[in-house]
Amino acid sequence: MKTYYDRRAFEYDDWWLGRGRFADRERPGWDEEVDVLAELIGALPPARTLDVACGTGFLTRHLRGDVVGLDQSERMLTVAREQAPAARFVHGDALELPFGDGEFDRVFTSYFYCHLEPAERTRFVAEARRVAPQLVVVASVPGAGDPVERYEERILNDGSRWTVLKRVFTGEQLAAELGNGEVLHEGRWFVVVRA
Repeated sequence: MKTYYDRRAFEYDDWWLGRGRFADRERPGWDEEVDVLAELIGALPPARTLDVACGTGFLTRHLRGDVVGLDQSERMLTVAREQAPAARFVHGDALELPFGDGEFDRVFTSYFYCHLEPAERTRFVAEARRVAPQLVVVASVPGAGDPVERYEERILNDGSRWTVLKRVFTGEQLAAELGNGEVLHEGRWFVVVRA
């Protein structure tokens, strides 16, 4: 997984922006919902926020306050530093956060939690709770007939093929899994839960 995302760094935003391999995908309402997601993130109260597995900083740039992005990929962080110049970025492991207890007000993460195996999920939530009292998770919602957990084949622009665990959630499912979560948004494409 780590190698896959490192190699995908300079093409990752194609998924968000519907470019490259994603240009021909039918995603009705996608752009509008990405805008809603950006507005929702920007409307979160300014806080000391840690964006875990921040990737290219595509969503990090909308967070307000004292923002730190963490990712295991230096290539992702190279892009993130350009997209979110107001944030500080740290190379590190999302399952062993290199920060002190209570160092942040909020942990934010998008499209990371959905790739974790059960033991990793438990470890991540414990780490998030250790460094901040609030956790905000962005994930995908299931499409019609989609299994909620599956392994997907992903192909990068260089032709390499990767198998990735993908989980999708209704707002209710994600809120329950995170424990007493509040659904901030549930649309056709995205769900956002604060716990």
